Amino acid sequence: MTPHSVFLRKDCVLPQPLDPLTESVGENWTRVEEITSAVFDTMIRQKGWHFMQVDHPCTRKGLGLTEKNAARRALARALGAVGRRFNAAELIDVQATRYPGFYVARVTLQPRQIQQYTWLEISGDWHQLAVPVR
Repeated sequence: MTPHSVFLRKDCVLPQPLDPLTESVGENWTRVEEITSAVFDTMIRQKGWHFMQVDHPCTRKGLGLTEKNAARRALARALGAVGRRFNAAELIDVQATRYPGFYVARVTLQPRQIQQYTWLEISGDWHQLAVPVR
């Protein structure tokens, strides 16, 4: 795991013809291989889409007999904690601490959203979507 790796929900829609090489991470996520979040952001924006940071980072811990196992468990817990409304996440940090006989890893993810439109672009009549105050 390297900082600024990008994770995509398996149902994430990307602009065509963008089809990066990915590897499965658990049952609902994939990791974009060999592309950092900054490069991926540029690729998305070149297609006219948006790769937005829209929420607070999510940090989770995991335990394991090896550093790798602890990090994998922490990553699984962090991905599981990313709100369902987000279709991507960026790995911000991985830290592991060794204790006698086991490791504790801490993973921090930044939830991200990939979409074609920003809120203001969805409708030129956005003011009509507001609920009137009575």
